[in-house]
Amino acid sequence: MTQKANLFKGQQKKKSVPPNRHGKPSVTRKGKRFVKPAKVTKEMDVDRELSKFINYCNEVKAATAANREGGQLSIVKPPPESTNGEKK
Repeated sequence: MTQKANLFKGQQKKKSVPPNRHGKPSVTRKGKRFVKPAKVTKEMDVDRELSKFINYCNEVKAATAANREGGQLSIVKPPPESTNGEKK
């Protein structure tokens, strides 16, 4: 009697169905995914505030340099975010 494939349950191999990509190449993810840190320290907050200040100073310098040369570059502040949970 011939041996049947379904008799050996430990050695069964499921066939995986490849995703239907319609001729597109497979997606390769490079680099790490950004994950928020579990705990935020005071040092991290100070670094963030310092980088915000440096960015603002650089933007102001760029805007004044552009205005001197006759451009119309100005800094636009984003609207303040509401903290009470209102949705627009």
